[in-house]
Amino acid sequence: MENVEVHNGPNIRKAVVLLSGGMDSAVLLADTLAKGFAVTALSINYGQRHVKELVAAKTLAQYYQVEHEIISVPSGILENLKSSQSGHAEVPEGHYAEDSMKATVVPNRNMFLLSIAVARAIALEAHDVLYAAHAGDYAIYPDCRPEFVAAMQRAVEQCDWNPPELRAPFLRISKANIVALGLQLNVPFGETWTCYAGRRHSCGRCGTCCERLEAFHLAGAVDPLDYEDREFWKTAVQHES
Repeated sequence: MENVEVHNGPNIRKAVVLLSGGMDSAVLLADTLAKGFAVTALSINYGQRHVKELVAAKTLAQYYQVEHEIISVPSGILENLKSSQSGHAEVPEGHYAEDSMKATVVPNRNMFLLSIAVARAIALEAHDVLYAAHAGDYAIYPDCRPEFVAAMQRAVEQCDWNPPELRAPFLRISKANIVALGLQLNVPFGETWTCYAGRRHSCGRCGTCCERLEAFHLAGAVDPLDYEDREFWKTAVQHES
């Protein structure tokens, strides 16, 4: 895979981008770099079942030639919470808007991860912290909603004498819009990882796989990832509608 060369001037604005290894954060990284920021990518190992995403994050950081830190949180803080993402429940199948998808919620995750990102930004004297919450997350994840982001922004403003800005630039746009932006920016979607099951290939049946496949379809593109079941999302969408 060919690397992307990034030139940083002496007065460039610095940012910390939360990079999970998923497609949303990959597009966010590409978009932030395209806007001229000097980026440090930050990934968090919190005991997630789909730890494979951290391998994807490392690959993306190398591709974009940005500094990359992986921080592991102490055992028991998030990984023991009852969530399919931490391995304490089965990964539900179906459309992302279904009530069963609440099993994928890791309570308080984004508050915790953003706190780490803000602390690193202050230490690095970065001006901004960015994360890829988007409009499609609202139904399931409380910590991706505009109310949460606004509350966190107010908290960050009070956390230091020179606090960074907390930004969620995708907050009002859909997953399909993120795919479209990523295509414009030539994001290597084949190097990202989204599936919650964490097997060799994406399952195609969990909520996040269904959402991703639907987003590529709506954007008029084909997802380059290999799937165990590439067609299930169509049934899941029909069921939800």
